[in-house]
Amino acid sequence: MPRVTVTVRDSGGRTATATADYGIASPVRGGYYLSGNADPRADLVGANIRSLTQYRSFADGYLFPGWKKPWLKELGAAGMKINMVLELKHYGAPHAGPQTFRVDGRTYTVPAPAMTIQQRPGTTWPRAYGYGQVLSGECDGLFARALSQYQEMGVGMNLQLISELDTDHEFGTTEAGRAYTWAESDVRAVQAVAYIVTWFKARGLPAGSTFSVGAGGFDRACYQRTHPEVLMAKLDFLQWNVYATSATHTALARFRRTKDWAVADLGPVALSRPVLIAEWGVRGAEVGDQATWIGTVPAAVAALNAERGPRIVRTNYFNSGWGQLVPKDAGLAALRTAYITRPYV
Repeated sequence: MPRVTVTVRDSGGRTATATADYGIASPVRGGYYLSGNADPRADLVGANIRSLTQYRSFADGYLFPGWKKPWLKELGAAGMKINMVLELKHYGAPHAGPQTFRVDGRTYTVPAPAMTIQQRPGTTWPRAYGYGQVLSGECDGLFARALSQYQEMGVGMNLQLISELDTDHEFGTTEAGRAYTWAESDVRAVQAVAYIVTWFKARGLPAGSTFSVGAGGFDRACYQRTHPEVLMAKLDFLQWNVYATSATHTALARFRRTKDWAVADLGPVALSRPVLIAEWGVRGAEVGDQATWIGTVPAAVAALNAERGPRIVRTNYFNSGWGQLVPKDAGLAALRTAYITRPYV
């Protein structure tokens, strides 16, 4: 590590010397997601956007690069850092029944998803492959299919397992007729994520492959439960998502909320990992001027990275849902300006 030495001398000829090690941090990568996993290339023109989020379900037969998405390989080969969110949540498949398919000469049969998640009262609960199904090996065919496509694509990515554990578990989960509390679901998910990461790492992966687990980061106890040292030893990033949903929300406060919990609660392995913000956004209906709020983000990220704790290295704006840019042109212009401002350069 580089070292600087400073020697000072007073008027009486007395001297004192001090040394300090230092490192030069790379710029933070400004990133983006376009609603519906759409082709973002038109929005990238003239922008210092060097990170991209995509979403896939293990149920989908076309994970890498995705159905009619050859541009993803093109962007990855050109140096774009891709955060690929791989979910046990079931979508992108023609039905929610069992699947039988062949991968590299082997036939796999995967049962129907047995778990329900996001069990908010008064809503339809999404189906997902259960943590028990993962641990029993019933989902290995899904992983084999994903791995084969990933190897063929040949572009190293960060594989984020699950979009937001806390959102999935907030109202408990149910698998094979048995209900699990939020806390119980967190424990089971940690075991399942560890299984999946171990499964993938035991096989050949494209160079530059990394892993993380997704979290909204809105509940402190959940964040503790889902980031034990035994799991973080298998992962390469910390993650949480950041949204401004009130006129009172400042960029500094919103980005730092989960970081403060991490610094206070997590162990040394977790705190050695850099931070990948897979989603951040501004709800225009509540906040109002999205562009002005976006303009405050570079200073907030720079301030947090100057403090003790893990360093934020990627921030991917979520141009969909809560973060939908309205009007889009003004929002994109604000992102372009933000991403040419320190610490993004």
